[in-house]
Amino acid sequence: MSSLIWLVLLSCSTLVISTKTASEANASQGKSIFILAGQSNMAGRGGIKRGMWDRYVPPECKPSQKVLRFNAQQKWEKAQPPLHRDIDYLKTCGIGPGLAFANSVLKKNLSIGDIGLVPCAIGGTQISEWRRGGPLYKQLLSRAHAALQGGGIIRAILWYQGESDTRSQEDAKLYKSRLQKFFTDIRSDLKLPKLPVIQVALASAEGPYIDEVRKAQLEIDLPNVKCVDAKGMKIGHDGLHLSTDGEVQVGKMMADAFAQFMA
Repeated sequence: MSSLIWLVLLSCSTLVISTKTASEANASQGKSIFILAGQSNMAGRGGIKRGMWDRYVPPECKPSQKVLRFNAQQKWEKAQPPLHRDIDYLKTCGIGPGLAFANSVLKKNLSIGDIGLVPCAIGGTQISEWRRGGPLYKQLLSRAHAALQGGGIIRAILWYQGESDTRSQEDAKLYKSRLQKFFTDIRSDLKLPKLPVIQVALASAEGPYIDEVRKAQLEIDLPNVKCVDAKGMKIGHDGLHLSTDGEVQVGKMMADAFAQFMA
């Protein structure tokens, strides 16, 4: 065999090896995964009026090739609102904080690759329904583990919940201990003891004990837990759920909080 043919074969072989190596490197890097959990304001009720979504998508929530959504069939797809449409499927979903969060994170150039959002929020749920071993807890764990199968790393849990716990004084009193246990348990079961958690302090409530629940949220004293305050955000027509603008602002605040973990 001539030396010229050997050179061609060697060049082709080197090209294949180089390409394979680059592909393997990309696969191992995977994506940055964020778990979205809680109740309706995380699921997204922005733009909902009389049970219908107005279908308005603000610029901050526009789809991006770099933001994916883990759907109910446990497949990754391009993320577009409503993110929880097939998860919180018993309710009408609209704009939530998830896409505004993801797009804001991308703009910060944090070098974390593509973003994978895993919707898990269910409207009207109390913190006691998220206890370890319950259906919501099991679903969150199952979806988190399934999302990791294609590669990537869970970067944080985004948590917005508590409106339903304001109806009862007893639930409001127990909220802090229940929430801390939830965060501790989910970190333990994900085997990520230092997993960042970004939670939202309530802007609205279903009952009279909002101050007690807000105090609990703002005083959580676990490591790597940050709280952003939604108080003062614009509320929608029902007096309970954030407006589209409010959801966007919360998403941006959560992105700012996440950036502090990466500093």
